[in-house]
Amino acid sequence: MQQQPLWTKNFILVAFVNFFTFFIFYYLLVTLPVYAVQELHSSPSSIGLITTIFLIAAIMVRPISGKWMGKSGKYVIFLSAMGIMGAASLLYFFAHSLVGLLALRFFHGLGFGMATTANGAMVADLIPDSRKGEGMGYFGLTVNLAMVIGPFLGLTVMRHGAAAMFSINALCALVAIAIGLFIRLPKQNAASRSAQAQKTAGKLWERSAIPVSLLAAFFGLAYSGIISFVSIYAKEAGFSRAASYFFIIYAAVLLISRPFTGKWFDRYGAKVIIYPAIVCFALGTYLLSTATTALVFLVSAGLIGLGWGTTFPSLQTIAIQVAPPPNRGLATATFLSIFDFGFGMGSFFVGLVAAKTGYSVLYLGSTFLILAGIGLYYWFDQRSGGKSGITVRQTG
Repeated sequence: MQQQPLWTKNFILVAFVNFFTFFIFYYLLVTLPVYAVQELHSSPSSIGLITTIFLIAAIMVRPISGKWMGKSGKYVIFLSAMGIMGAASLLYFFAHSLVGLLALRFFHGLGFGMATTANGAMVADLIPDSRKGEGMGYFGLTVNLAMVIGPFLGLTVMRHGAAAMFSINALCALVAIAIGLFIRLPKQNAASRSAQAQKTAGKLWERSAIPVSLLAAFFGLAYSGIISFVSIYAKEAGFSRAASYFFIIYAAVLLISRPFTGKWFDRYGAKVIIYPAIVCFALGTYLLSTATTALVFLVSAGLIGLGWGTTFPSLQTIAIQVAPPPNRGLATATFLSIFDFGFGMGSFFVGLVAAKTGYSVLYLGSTFLILAGIGLYYWFDQRSGGKSGITVRQTG
């Protein structure tokens, strides 16, 4: 039987748009705090609000976006999101106070939440059912690449001033909009869209996706400490030069492993992939906590990249597969909203814990948290019997 095509024009275009969406997020994540301190003379204690306000807006709008997609269609919500993100990117040139910047971040967060929800729902429709694991794995890689390239370019451009920084940001937003205009989704007639809207009427969450989303949020608690504080930890441990290579190694391992892990998910099932991936994630965090040389520090990056970089898209694939096809947009919104909540709470509490214990102890504790996730996954899997969003029947 001939395999259904994955690398279609529309799949590639949606993947590019998703890359630029997350590139902008990570690009501003590292540059806006510096801008706020140097240009707006904001206090360090208020800097955390720049990201918190953004994520609050994204979490708030995602469930509503999933419902809107049932009524108006995914592409309409996608274009609206791109319009908001484009407008927000241009308005950064005029954010001359912290209050104005925070208001803009909330507005931008609304567009980001809508865009990521629509992107995930559109790509789920474009990937053949028999290649869901492989396709979502490649799609997730766009986020990982953005996480590496965004901060690197942002910190480089910051040396040339705020105008250059915001110009790059606006250019990327406009490129994403231009690419988005060429996307063509399978047509859905008005009767079908009306039936879909009736099924999702009054629903802000896709119930079948909640268990696996909670599991992703649980792992997000540990991951938030890595993304937020690994550079600071490296500096304290004397690995300042190696720190710049941490996410490069992370991304390189993802690029090498992704063609295999996604296919194995489709061929052998979720459990065969997720259990080893969680173990790799835990081992990488353990090595990070005990690293005394730059080599061990970078090996931990590779293991974390393999472990978390496989676990996250696998869980997102399950969330989409267990939902009825008309509710895939709602399932994507549910998964990302719950995960972002866990990630956001993790960033807050991890900072408090690190201040009391230090980063080495923090990452050691994260190792045990991740290992506990194995038991949690097993428990959910046994209780679900394939009905609660952990076990999923493989197709193809």
